[in-house]
Amino acid sequence: MHGIHASLVTPFTPSGEVDAKSLERLALHCLDAGAAGLVALGTTGEAALLDAAEQRTVLEVCRSVSIDRGAHLTVGAGTMGTADTIRQARERAPLADALLVVVPYYLRPSDEGVLAHFAAVGDAVDVPIVPYNVPYRTGKHLAPGTLARLLALDCVTAIKHCAGAIDGETLALLAAAGGRAGGGRPGDGRAGGAVLSGDDAFVYPMLQLGAAGGIAASACLAPSAYAAMERAAQAGNGPRGLALHNALLPLAEALFAEPSPAVLKACLAERGVIDDPSVRAPCRPRAPSRSPRP
Repeated sequence: MHGIHASLVTPFTPSGEVDAKSLERLALHCLDAGAAGLVALGTTGEAALLDAAEQRTVLEVCRSVSIDRGAHLTVGAGTMGTADTIRQARERAPLADALLVVVPYYLRPSDEGVLAHFAAVGDAVDVPIVPYNVPYRTGKHLAPGTLARLLALDCVTAIKHCAGAIDGETLALLAAAGGRAGGGRPGDGRAGGAVLSGDDAFVYPMLQLGAAGGIAASACLAPSAYAAMERAAQAGNGPRGLALHNALLPLAEALFAEPSPAVLKACLAERGVIDDPSVRAPCRPRAPSRSPRP
């Protein structure tokens, strides 16, 4: 995996139903502006707050758009338990090019338990998986060596890395990946998967350090700018990439100033990309004072 993959919100109608037309419009907006792929049923998409029928609607809309545009579709699938994660993965894999699977949260299993979890999920489906490493949300910290072993699993095509900083472990992970979009090659001592930045504010620094791309909610609002930033980084055009990063940084900070995706949905509705900014409880609508501009 490489490039910018837009992590989609799930639009709702004023009466609280999934708004399939707005979702289709949002997906087309992202891809037509340069995003390399879509991510559906992630945390930005309020996946845990949707029932099974609503999840299916989201998948069918996003699959249809991704096929029409020849784009990659990554689908979220993961809970704190291995058996339930496998159930979700098997249900969603037929409509996915890859599955985004979060590190088991809250329980804080051992590193070996985490590796076994991902190996079991990978063995259960025919599509590659993208582990989602976000320790500040899951409560589970993985050692640098474990991250490298995770990236080297045959079932893993990439890892979404959200450390909240460019720390030593991030540098070690990028070194393990070898700084190439395809990861390492057999026998070269490097892991096989790629690293994708999952923190919107750190996409450009991660690209400069060898990441293959990013999964970004902010790319829903400014897909062309994020795609241009990624292209500049990959082409070695530092001044252009840095200028775009500096312009996008205040946007990313504003979008996450309140719990996501409230501000993002409000901005998308203001621009007419989706019809309504509604979120589901326990999420709350954006505070009136928040109005970032892309």
